[in-house]
Amino acid sequence: MTINRTLLMIVFLTLAGLAISLWAYPQLPEMTPSHWNPAGEVDDTMPRGIIALLMPGLTLVLGLLLLYIPTIDPLRSNVEHFRSAFNWFIVGISLFFLFVHVLTILAGLGIGFNMTYLLIPATSMVLFGISIVLERSKPNWFLGIRTPWTLSSPSVWEKTHRLGSLLFELSGAVMFIGLILPPQAAFLLIMGLILLTTLVSVIYSYFVYRAEQVR
Repeated sequence: MTINRTLLMIVFLTLAGLAISLWAYPQLPEMTPSHWNPAGEVDDTMPRGIIALLMPGLTLVLGLLLLYIPTIDPLRSNVEHFRSAFNWFIVGISLFFLFVHVLTILAGLGIGFNMTYLLIPATSMVLFGISIVLERSKPNWFLGIRTPWTLSSPSVWEKTHRLGSLLFELSGAVMFIGLILPPQAAFLLIMGLILLTTLVSVIYSYFVYRAEQVR
């Protein structure tokens, strides 16, 4: 996907979120659900005006940031090798934000559901998207598993991202187990998988670098 098409998708999804807000706004309570606890239950609220703009605004700001920040990377020529995959990932993140926005609006309209269970498949898809980007990534300063060791050695970068891609893919698959667990356990599973995958990737990059220096 090209940068221009990605930009159009970001704008379209932002406008879609705003359209949903505009439609739902008169029906939303003054204080609308805004946060859910690990059990998937509402535990905080915000004024409906903020709720109406929050996720669409984040979609636009984060989407533009992710889209254009590689253009100032000194290694931006490397980013071009996986730019299309990364652009698709940006669209995926924008869709994720729209999904969360829709759920927030539905909660404000009084429709009951468990947020934790609904976020499991969506978060899993995000992890699969990360896996694809990591698998194709080349050394750069903004995207990927950027540790002192991956940035110091192209071979360490490649090995670390190969492992990281596999771990994120496995985490995305394992995450579906949360659908049969109590919501609190499902939440811990989600957070645990993300943290463990990230931590293992970082530690692995250090040991691969050390082994490379010994040879």
